[in-house]
Amino acid sequence: MIDERPPITPAELQRAHDLTGRIGDAVSSKLVGQKSLRRALLVTLLAGGHILMESVPGLAKTLAASTLASAVDGTFARVQCTPDLLPSDIIGTQVYSPQTGAFSTQLGPVHVNFVLLDEINRSSAKTQSAMLEAMQERQTSIGGTTYRLPDPFMVMATQNPIEEEGTYVLPQAQMDRFLLKEVMTYPTPTEELEVVNRIESGVLDDHHASGAVGGRTTLDDVGFLQGLARRVRVDESIKKYIIDIVNVTRDPGTYLGTEQARYIEYGASPRAVISFLLAARTGALLAGRDHVVPEDVKDFRHSVLRHRIILTFEAVAERVRAEDLIDAVFDSVTAP
Repeated sequence: MIDERPPITPAELQRAHDLTGRIGDAVSSKLVGQKSLRRALLVTLLAGGHILMESVPGLAKTLAASTLASAVDGTFARVQCTPDLLPSDIIGTQVYSPQTGAFSTQLGPVHVNFVLLDEINRSSAKTQSAMLEAMQERQTSIGGTTYRLPDPFMVMATQNPIEEEGTYVLPQAQMDRFLLKEVMTYPTPTEELEVVNRIESGVLDDHHASGAVGGRTTLDDVGFLQGLARRVRVDESIKKYIIDIVNVTRDPGTYLGTEQARYIEYGASPRAVISFLLAARTGALLAGRDHVVPEDVKDFRHSVLRHRIILTFEAVAERVRAEDLIDAVFDSVTAP
């Protein structure tokens, strides 16, 4: 099959470098440390996907999401998920007006460029399912009418791993729709001191501008970057490499040792292959290349697979890390 997409020019690569640098600088002006999260957010945006962020409270997940939206002049909404949250609270509903005697449609907070679902695992299964159509089809249905979501549209969901009481575990069908899952860690003492200094200086106040020096980045620029990412070349050998990796997760007994294979109950779905392609293309673009190399795939191994590999009860009981199993999977496949 011949790839008919035009090759990326040096001028386009330079423009992409300038734009992504601006976005990164804008996010860094508010967010201290968390380099992995900053990169994951940018990759998810350029790949046109959604991201799941997991960490204990207070690690600036909300700040990162709102700052990214502000950096590209996008609309932003935050939804605090609770057990009594209804689907209509997210997608919208029809409201009756006694004055006119007619119903009017009131769109919900999901109708923005960037929506943050804070502690998504606290909302009921019915409410969680309301996001499926929005995430996959980029539309919502209210009163029999379909409403397209803005472009770009990105869902950033968070969950707290230390408080399980009163939560609803996300079904695998919905977990699979997140391009990446990023697990955040505590800041270093040096980074935490920088956070304190920024708070005292007022940098983190809501009124403080987060735009980067050198001009503003717009949603049109995001569209350009997304289109450019789709034109990054992926050799057939890289595609086969990705497919081989995902196949190992489905048949670990053949490729991994018995000790590790018994910890994997179900492997990754075909969406993992697609996610690897999208993330690797975007990662290559951020690195200033017009083609994907094996390291681009390996860089996203944890973020793409950690929420797609289902561990056995034995693995959970023995506190086996999904990341260690993913490393073993990659070690079993020879890179091109």
